[in-house]
Amino acid sequence: MADIRMEKLAELLVKYSVGVKPGDKTAIMGESSAEPLLKAIYVNVLKAGGYPYIISSPGGLDELFYKYASDDQLKHVAPPTKLIMDTYDVRISIGGDSNTRELSSIDPARIVMYQQGRRDIMKTFLSRAAKGELRWTYALYPTNAYAQDADMGLEEYQDFVYTACLGDINDPIGYWKRFSAWQQKIADWLKGKKQVHITAPETDLRFSIEGRTFINCDGHENMPDGEVFSGPVEDSMEGQVYFSYPTIENGREVTGVRLWFKEGKVIKATADKNEDFLNKTLDTDEGARRVGEFAFGTSKGITRFTRQILFDEKIDGSFHMALGSSYPETGGKNESAIHWDMICDMRKNGQVYIDDQLIYQNGKFIIQF
Repeated sequence: MADIRMEKLAELLVKYSVGVKPGDKTAIMGESSAEPLLKAIYVNVLKAGGYPYIISSPGGLDELFYKYASDDQLKHVAPPTKLIMDTYDVRISIGGDSNTRELSSIDPARIVMYQQGRRDIMKTFLSRAAKGELRWTYALYPTNAYAQDADMGLEEYQDFVYTACLGDINDPIGYWKRFSAWQQKIADWLKGKKQVHITAPETDLRFSIEGRTFINCDGHENMPDGEVFSGPVEDSMEGQVYFSYPTIENGREVTGVRLWFKEGKVIKATADKNEDFLNKTLDTDEGARRVGEFAFGTSKGITRFTRQILFDEKIDGSFHMALGSSYPETGGKNESAIHWDMICDMRKNGQVYIDDQLIYQNGKFIIQF
């Protein structure tokens, strides 16, 4: 018997997150291990009048690809992939990894080459999404691999995932609408502000948000959600930051990341683990050493680290920054083949000043929203 929570998640994704309408060309993408959720989404797209197209692959293909592909094959973008990015109305992606560490032994240079080959695809995706031409969302199907990464049993992890996504099992859409209204007050207050100053252990950062827009992330592009983000002015980032949580990229866990910025660019990067991978990834292209996103994490349902960025970047009491591409809807202009989120816990001795006003302390907003 299917888990009723999974059925409700599929309905939430189709009806609320991307709002499938009659005639919408809808790509549904995920590993075969997520088959139950993929099927439920497929049914809901049909009920909504959309035209679903499923792309499902067996686990382990990424490892084989990076092991055997030539340089030309690494850079190649399959025409169907480009067609979907150029012409589809909706993309629903479901994570369902059966092995989250399958790329741990792959040469980082090969991953960088692959990312470089997809730079134009990334640009098209961000541009169409910003214009509202492509509605997209990403969610996870709880697998044993994700549960193990989170140091949970599968049943406990399923409870965690569905609680974070559904909010109110009896009215998930209503929950996200109420959450959206609250979070919009934060985005509205930040409108027109100019300068940000962040202090935390081993962290002292200043940057400009002048002319930039803060976006209310309320369950549309990600499920679960819970962040307010913008794109810093590209040449304004100054100071240093220590990311207290490990960051995961392409199956590599990089811990103890410390970055130093000057005139918006990372001039020094160290890590306690996988430092070489960190620096090689930052050399992907010119934009990889600049910050494309800054965000407050606000999810009340996510309070612990799970090694899955979909959840971890929304941890209540944290902020995160992404190195690489900006989201055009914020006014950000940075372009890169990467978008790498890194998270800092602000619950112990963290402070955020906006235009010299203390607004956030020890992981909480101290002004009323």
